[in-house]
Amino acid sequence: MDLYYHIRSAPCQPVVFLARHLGLELNHKVTSVYDPKDLEALKKVNPQHTIPTLVDNGHVVWESYAILIYLAEKYAQDDSLYPKNPTERSVVHQRLFFDSGMFQMATLQAVSQYLVNKPISEEHMAKVKRGVEIVEMYLTNSPYVAGQKLTIADFSIFVSFCSLDMMKYDLTAYPNVARWFAKMGTHIPELGPTRKVIRKELKALLDSLNK
Repeated sequence: MDLYYHIRSAPCQPVVFLARHLGLELNHKVTSVYDPKDLEALKKVNPQHTIPTLVDNGHVVWESYAILIYLAEKYAQDDSLYPKNPTERSVVHQRLFFDSGMFQMATLQAVSQYLVNKPISEEHMAKVKRGVEIVEMYLTNSPYVAGQKLTIADFSIFVSFCSLDMMKYDLTAYPNVARWFAKMGTHIPELGPTRKVIRKELKALLDSLNK
């Protein structure tokens, strides 16, 4: 499988992390949408030319959450990561839509400001805080964000918290989130070194864009 991606891209990270969790071998095609040559190569497989884009035996899938679903349905040993039960699946969907509709962008915008030493507005940080409070609520009686089992929703929301962790966001008031965040690290091989690369690559991009 070919994965067109860049590790600094927040939407790409949950795909990489899930693939590692599943033990999948990917042909990583590092792609910068800011590089004209990379962009032309990407356009040949994805007319929207967005990353991540997965090519599996000729089948092309793009959009992070669509790829997570595809990988879980095709390659997971059972349906725990993406339940077949409609009730359980609806909870996973809700968590994914929460992340895509609000939380991922809020956390990414905050860390992007932080890494280039720009102020983050109180209004924006209030959005982040509300998102963290919601996830704390999700985890009140559950070890994972969508219930008793690890699901693809955990991988997407985990990336949003990785963004907050880069800016040293204090989780003291959110013990459920802190416990879950630490637990997620046990599900993803080589996480520590990868997160260091993510920070370095993201900061380099932001610095270049803010010259």
